[in-house]
Amino acid sequence: MNKYWIPRLDIHKKVINQELQRHLGPEASVRAFTREGEDGYLITTPGPCLIDEQIDDICIKSKEMWEREAALRGPISPSSKQLKRPLHQPVLMHSKNRDKR
Repeated sequence: MNKYWIPRLDIHKKVINQELQRHLGPEASVRAFTREGEDGYLITTPGPCLIDEQIDDICIKSKEMWEREAALRGPISPSSKQLKRPLHQPVLMHSKNRDKR
């Protein structure tokens, strides 16, 4: 089996898990893997790795997935700045200036 690492950049975990076997066959597998401090995916397959067009397809489907997830979370307040990645919209967990009741 061959093992390949690709960076996580622009690739949604659910999408690569769904699409990998369609592109590389039923024996292919993928898991999260950090290489030299950079997060990515370790692909195990009996043949060659993904080609550019297949990676592009996965990136496009990943963007669509992030957009669907953002739409499910509801509208972003007009005062907040749009981010390139909807998943990275900051969520307030604690505020020092909250009223204490």
